[in-house]
Amino acid sequence: MSENKPRIVVLGAGYAGMMTTKRLTQQFTEDEVEIVLVNKHNYHYQTTWLHEVAAGTINPNQSRIMIKDVINNKRVEFIQDAVVEIKKDSKKVVLENQEIDYDYLVIGLGFEKATFGIPGMEEYAFSIQDVEKSRLIREHIEYQFASYKNDPTQDHLLTFIVGGAGFTGIEFVGELAEKLPELCKKHDVDKNKVKIINIEMAPTILPGFDDDLLDYAKKSLEFRNVEFKTGTVIKEVKPDGVLIGEEKDEIKAATVVWTGGVQANRIVGNSGFELTKGKVNVDPTLRAPGHDEVFILGDCAWVMNQETGRPYPPTAQIAIQEADTCAHNIAASINGGELEEFHFDNKGTVASLGGKHAMGTIFDGHKLYGVQAKAMKNIIDDRYLFMLGGPLLVLKKGKFRPF
Repeated sequence: MSENKPRIVVLGAGYAGMMTTKRLTQQFTEDEVEIVLVNKHNYHYQTTWLHEVAAGTINPNQSRIMIKDVINNKRVEFIQDAVVEIKKDSKKVVLENQEIDYDYLVIGLGFEKATFGIPGMEEYAFSIQDVEKSRLIREHIEYQFASYKNDPTQDHLLTFIVGGAGFTGIEFVGELAEKLPELCKKHDVDKNKVKIINIEMAPTILPGFDDDLLDYAKKSLEFRNVEFKTGTVIKEVKPDGVLIGEEKDEIKAATVVWTGGVQANRIVGNSGFELTKGKVNVDPTLRAPGHDEVFILGDCAWVMNQETGRPYPPTAQIAIQEADTCAHNIAASINGGELEEFHFDNKGTVASLGGKHAMGTIFDGHKLYGVQAKAMKNIIDDRYLFMLGGPLLVLKKGKFRPF
């Protein structure tokens, strides 16, 4: 490490890590700081597109962006390695193949599946967690159709259970509703044999949306043969299905995908950071308690909404905005400026429901449905690509059509 230049280490190339790295290169000149980005893959992936990868409605490579294509390697040292431990007291990060020092640390290591102690959830349920896990779901789903053709007595092979009716769960269900009829046609399977069941412990799907939007979403999905079981708890996941409710009723299925909860990457807790419900409560400037040089972003952190006293939901939109605050505050810490508190600028939320179906709100709460909402969803995705890599990345990876 240079004696004169502070070293800023960013762990994780998710939305928060990538945008923080990008903003840091804009905050500092090459002579002022060293910037190091650490990620176990040589690519960044669109987490908000993984439900499409898992359902098989987009190619896995469309969701991946090579880090070298969007990060200037003359300004940023990229280390492809896996993080093992953060030694916050000695300001070191232990990687699988080396150990690095830092003056300032940004933790954006993403999430893991939160199983809430449900028996069998870890062993038998899939999770939409990264590109490879999503690809595995895609391949598993198609394999069930081939298996059913070999043994048509096994009806449970064509039952697909999605646990959780939050954003990821509902968007995945919507993609399944589009994809499974294609697989029926491809494998010559009666589409009436296929079941998509969404199980949610809360009394409704998609918390945070109003009744009109929820009604549209539910009717859209039910019209495409999605069955909802709200107010229902998964008690156990078995190799061939789930047990639900207090009576532990059994639903036979060969595919269970869990989207019902996430927690910070276990490295954060294992490194001694105090966790609350699986994440770190950061201060309003996004710093870890007791460590002013450590910033924690995205799915690893709870960031409190000062008006409501409740944490913001860990969405991609929020992670991207956190990057601006984080980069500013690192610059202020180094140059002696004033730190900013994070305030979320809500530009709206749009949920894709598969194909041309979508709904949501933008800006001042204006509601969108159907093709209009789907077009806005694609614009939101393309805007992030533009922010990250400019017009060339939009041309290469963007979504230009409504559906």
